Amino acid sequence: MLRQIRHLLSRSFKILAFSAFVVLAACSERSPDWHLYNVSGHLPDLAFKLQAADQKTLTEKDLAGLTTMVFFGYASCPDICPTTMAQLSEVMENLGDDAQNVRIVFISVDPHRDTPDILQAYVDAFNPNAIGLTGDEQTIAKLAKRYRVAYQIEKPNPGDPEDLYDVTHSQGVYIFDNRGKARLLASDSEDTEAFTQDMRKLIKQTR
Repeated sequence: MLRQIRHLLSRSFKILAFSAFVVLAACSERSPDWHLYNVSGHLPDLAFKLQAADQKTLTEKDLAGLTTMVFFGYASCPDICPTTMAQLSEVMENLGDDAQNVRIVFISVDPHRDTPDILQAYVDAFNPNAIGLTGDEQTIAKLAKRYRVAYQIEKPNPGDPEDLYDVTHSQGVYIFDNRGKARLLASDSEDTEAFTQDMRKLIKQTR
């Protein structure tokens, strides 16, 4: 019974998280100029201070001059995260030489299990220009709120190992130009070629 209740709560949260994405997308627009959602003026600039592999601390200043695709998830995610990372890697391959000025930033909402080194090993499996970042609970919560990312970490059942718990999170890729301005938002159902076209256009605009 408890597991059924948890499943229903998790399903309800996923619906709410999707609704949060819809509300954010509604604040933006799909204009004739872009395939993705245009969020210019609707989201704050890229700003963070998080932990990377090899005991490094990264901020938005380390990405100055780079177009950045930011995705919030967690390394043990069974479906959304690996699918999204695979698509972002495909977009990077499609960009060819332009990809050298683009970074994928994967931010974990599960700092208890996702150490910086675990995250970097995870993203390295998808693309060499990907960076895995995390922080403490408060830092991640504050950053998620800044970009209207919804997530929830469920407590394990009594008697279960502490590292066995479910995480639910909203989905969407936040794209910042090389000046750190929020420009585009991609859903999980975007066409990869259309995604690539918008990235090429954005890179060309900000050269």
